[in-house]
Amino acid sequence: MAFVFRRWRVLLVLNVLAVAGFVTFWTKCNVRSSVQAVGPEAPDGMRPRGNGTAQGPGSISHEVLLKRLGSLEDVVYRQLNGLSKSLGLIEGFGGRGRGGVAATLSPSEESDAKYLREKYGYNAYLSDKISLDRTIPDHRPSKCRKVSYSRDLPQISLIFIFVNEALSVILRSVHSAVNHTPAHLLKEIILVDDNSDDEQLKGPLEEYVNKRYPGLVKIVRNQKREGLIRARIEGWKVASAEVTGFFDAHVEFTPSWAEPVLARIKEDHKRIILPSIDNIKHDTFELERYENSGHGYNWELWCMYINPPKQWWDDGDTSAPIRTPAMIGCSFVANRDYFGELGLLDSGMDVYGGENIELGIRVWLCGGSMEVLPCSRVAHIARMKKPYHSNIAFHTRRNALRVAEVWMDEYKSNVYLAWNIPMENHGIDYGDISQRVALRKNLQCKSFEWYLDNVYPEMRRYNNTLFYGEIRNSKVNHLCMDQGVKENHTATLHPCHGWGPQLGRYSKEGQLFLGPLGSTGEDTRCVMDDQVSSFPQLLNCDKMLNVKQKTWDFTQNESIINRATGRCLEVVPANVYFGHLLVLQPCSGQRWTIKNTMRQ
Repeated sequence: MAFVFRRWRVLLVLNVLAVAGFVTFWTKCNVRSSVQAVGPEAPDGMRPRGNGTAQGPGSISHEVLLKRLGSLEDVVYRQLNGLSKSLGLIEGFGGRGRGGVAATLSPSEESDAKYLREKYGYNAYLSDKISLDRTIPDHRPSKCRKVSYSRDLPQISLIFIFVNEALSVILRSVHSAVNHTPAHLLKEIILVDDNSDDEQLKGPLEEYVNKRYPGLVKIVRNQKREGLIRARIEGWKVASAEVTGFFDAHVEFTPSWAEPVLARIKEDHKRIILPSIDNIKHDTFELERYENSGHGYNWELWCMYINPPKQWWDDGDTSAPIRTPAMIGCSFVANRDYFGELGLLDSGMDVYGGENIELGIRVWLCGGSMEVLPCSRVAHIARMKKPYHSNIAFHTRRNALRVAEVWMDEYKSNVYLAWNIPMENHGIDYGDISQRVALRKNLQCKSFEWYLDNVYPEMRRYNNTLFYGEIRNSKVNHLCMDQGVKENHTATLHPCHGWGPQLGRYSKEGQLFLGPLGSTGEDTRCVMDDQVSSFPQLLNCDKMLNVKQKTWDFTQNESIINRATGRCLEVVPANVYFGHLLVLQPCSGQRWTIKNTMRQ
């Protein structure tokens, strides 16, 4: 761990001073008849260990030389440490939050912290009180700590993207990377500023990194705000190492995070590697360990943690790589040239959202792979506020349609279904996809069905859908069928809004589902007639043994009739919220419509 304490903090300044000091010392030693290791006035920390026997003329002990160089390093470090003090920040390995424990503020500080917390989505005031060099717990499986790696690993360029991030959080990301990445493997750090407004992120940031890490840190400034996706591409263009690592600028690294990543990529350059993610709590900066997980998504293309594949559990090795269908997105590492050949990220997407899923799908379809490494861990702040857009769903929806149209073949209908938008005339301009379609053809990629069968078999499929969207009755067109309070297990009526609780789906088998689409976990529930209650029940379809109770006859603008009882879903006036109840009763000819028809 010697590199942790030396790091890059000495760099050019230390080299110059060390050489000068060594030459001066050597010259003096050669003209003395005997050598004393350290004069009597030197502090204890400068005295050599051993019996203190004088060396012969013209000689010097290796131990004494190391001690003198160490003291010289301390002098230089104290000078460099002044750089952070001028910014009101702290360096060193002690202080609040040390070891990843929760840090706190005094009552008077709490009042000052409120504004910055709302501005950044995390406790930036507290971050300024925590050392840039703080350590965090090492949560790697014990087996990982026994693995040794060759020194002959490829070098890495670390790319951090930021826009209006707190300065202390950015610099802690940089310090942590330098402290915990072996110097011979870390070629450069690239900070991509996506057109920030904060003045601290201009001159002060530039001056600090240029003096603190001369020659190691580069800053790229976007002239307009491009969004995370295109900003990462700009960082890739500047990178010069064999391997590129992409990270949010609010992360902290743990020891030996880099070696297992680089070893896996050296073994197969078509692997995209994801360090395991731990959480840094946004209010206290306490580190919270996350369990080993794969990274998946639902049909809206929102990412989520998923259980590792059954085979991984069966093998019984918690340090083994985890096959993953996609990535959460805050950190990933790839061979630079391969990432370029694969098509980088889709620059036709806006801001962020969906690009992480698209990359996972693309690398698997086109001959590569993606995996999470439990032996490499990076901690990430989950912000309460996003810097780009207050409604990131707007961009994610657009980006998701690009993914669907380019990569998902006949399964693209699942994305339209999940977002509750029609497959035609939806009014969403997802841009020109011709280059991405050509990329897929040139790379000779597999079908999306192959991906679902072999990489993401846990994903539920909804290609048996006939109609989807809001379910309305012609008598009360302003109210829609709604899943209501989940614990009540009863379908109800609510003013129409078209979001998840009102997402209806009628299948080829005659089943009527209500609620958000499932993905890998619990599925959407079925509307059923239990032949007892006057109200339609919502239950897990797979657990219902009576098929007719969960089967309905329906065509657009007609009645919804249960096959077990012949009763219809109808609405009746009532002294309740919204003035009507959804009931099961003898059919009176009420008509229903489901908003969208699935295009096969």
